[in-house]
Amino acid sequence: MSENQDKPAPETVAGAEPPPEAAPAAEPTPEERIVALEAEVAALKDKWLRAEAEMQNLRARTQRDVADARAYAAQKFARDVVEAAENLRRGLDAMPAKQEGEPEVLGKIRDGIEGVERSFLGILERNGVRRDDPTGKPFDPDLHQAMAEQPAPEGVAPGTVTACWTPAWTLNGRLLKPAMVVVAQGRAT
Repeated sequence: MSENQDKPAPETVAGAEPPPEAAPAAEPTPEERIVALEAEVAALKDKWLRAEAEMQNLRARTQRDVADARAYAAQKFARDVVEAAENLRRGLDAMPAKQEGEPEVLGKIRDGIEGVERSFLGILERNGVRRDDPTGKPFDPDLHQAMAEQPAPEGVAPGTVTACWTPAWTLNGRLLKPAMVVVAQGRAT
């Protein structure tokens, strides 16, 4: 055996005192123990309140997300239906204007298609889809797409929508399709 193996470990030497860091700590006084426990309670209460606030925020965020999902679930479908409404309007606009002495059947067809359009638009509005013709309103880049710009007519402020090729469509306040518009530009000086 080696020389180091024959020697006992320093802690096992008889009569030797343990090092000072291994001495048992003094028992805390009752006041110190109360202060320590109160600090621990305060820390745990703070953690609990923060966790509770986070859960409330999570619940509110989840409710908002569910409400948005319900309100806008039909967005793609609504966008497609809006195309049909615009095509119906184009068809009506392509029909000849009412004239004196026109065939009665033509008037009935026009009135019938106009009735279908009113009913169709009513159904869309009951389901949160709205149409907005911005003619005469200020240009809003969030709702309008400028397709052309023309000199402002007399009495029209620059930046005003002077003509609307297609209206803006929204679903519960969210833009489905921007209006395609002509905007008045400032006069050359």
